[in-house]
Amino acid sequence: MTTFLPPRSRKVRVLATLGPASSTPEMIEKLFLAGADAFRINMSHGDQQSKIPLFEAIRSLEMKLGRPTTILADLQGPKLRVGKFADGKIVLKKGQTFTLDRDSAPGDENRVQLPHPEIFAAIETGARLLLDDGKLVLRVTDHSEDTITTRVEVGGPLSNSKGLNVPDVVLPMAALTEKDRSDLAFALEQGADWIALSFVQRPEDIAEARKLIEGRAALLAKIEKPSAISRLVEIVEQCDGVMVARGDLGVELPPESVPPLQKQIVETARRLGRPVIVATQMLESMIQSPSPTRAEVSDVATAVYDGADAIMLSAESAAGDWPEEAVSMMNSIAEAVERDPAHGERVHFTVTQPDPTTADALAEAAKQIAGTVSARAIICFTMSGSTARRIARERPSVPIMVLTPKKETARRLGLLWGVHAVYTKDVGSFEEMVAKAKRMALRHKVADAGDGVILCAGVPFGTPGTTNVLHVVRILGNELKNYQG
Repeated sequence: MTTFLPPRSRKVRVLATLGPASSTPEMIEKLFLAGADAFRINMSHGDQQSKIPLFEAIRSLEMKLGRPTTILADLQGPKLRVGKFADGKIVLKKGQTFTLDRDSAPGDENRVQLPHPEIFAAIETGARLLLDDGKLVLRVTDHSEDTITTRVEVGGPLSNSKGLNVPDVVLPMAALTEKDRSDLAFALEQGADWIALSFVQRPEDIAEARKLIEGRAALLAKIEKPSAISRLVEIVEQCDGVMVARGDLGVELPPESVPPLQKQIVETARRLGRPVIVATQMLESMIQSPSPTRAEVSDVATAVYDGADAIMLSAESAAGDWPEEAVSMMNSIAEAVERDPAHGERVHFTVTQPDPTTADALAEAAKQIAGTVSARAIICFTMSGSTARRIARERPSVPIMVLTPKKETARRLGLLWGVHAVYTKDVGSFEEMVAKAKRMALRHKVADAGDGVILCAGVPFGTPGTTNVLHVVRILGNELKNYQG
């Protein structure tokens, strides 16, 4: 008989990035047991062949532990970089004039190539150009089809191929590069559950990626450009989930503007019923230290209090010295916050009004009834996962157990707040639904004999989008003995 792992004791999910420090099957299993609910594979580093063992290790772990496990493939997106210098490196001084042009000749203290024609087409006088993760700041004083003349506002050393950010204009460039298209096809072939789209600027970027994905994975928009904020609602409506990518967002915007934007993005995603991930530098010091700073602990706790669906580790788990400890710490912080009696009230600061549909009305009712009758869990049957998303949006006080006959759906739900997804056979009748819900609740330890649970489903069974049943049942002690899968 398969041994089923009980659900996590916390509701917020932990997403761990894999990399050189966490590329072996043994370490991936350690990260899962330490608290990782989902794994991020960053397509920016390494070639595609190096990613295959990661996909295989996660799927093997899934079979070993009997729990659907989520894989998010993160596309690199359009990386803007300056050209190369004759001496490999220069130093820019505050107040000097510096030119970026389309000449491929090696650069010097006065100029360098900018191999991105779309920037020349969109740039405006007065716009800022940020170099090397924002360490250097240039202000555009003049521009033409082939040159951009700037004044150095913040100087410093600048070396070959350093990154460039253009925060003040919307660039006429696709969110998907040729590399992204190749990586996307590869990730879908390997069975990725989520695709993360980097540097989203507008809703049209989402539409382009969705056409290529063709429903084979869920689509997540990374919010890391100021231009995305101005069209945030439209972008969130177009995607399946969002990430607060604070790295580049903090480069292109003043640091003090990032915390309120983080709350705005989380609130918007929650209100529209999309899972939201808070990411970047959450436990940054644990790249080298076995323990985090108190400020980092507070940062993670804030995201949990705000009701984020997931919190993410980047270099901490991918390339740091303490990957397992970083995941364990993230898990511990989240558990401590959710034990706080005030946590339940704080995650409801965001008002999530139900849409005027039967499914939304039942999801809201399930949360209310679970509290009124002290139910131990909400159990929903779903094909597409939409019922689970609606219930998770309400942030109920009890676990959400999702039973689905579609393995892809079970895996995609791994980024959803409070959800424990189970891949199982479908049911064909109301009586079968009730019996299976009871048995699976006992088997997966979401409830005990004598407990009440709330059931949500759609009749006729097996038809997506028909959630129309809400039922309260009490579990009997002999249900487990009769379980047949």
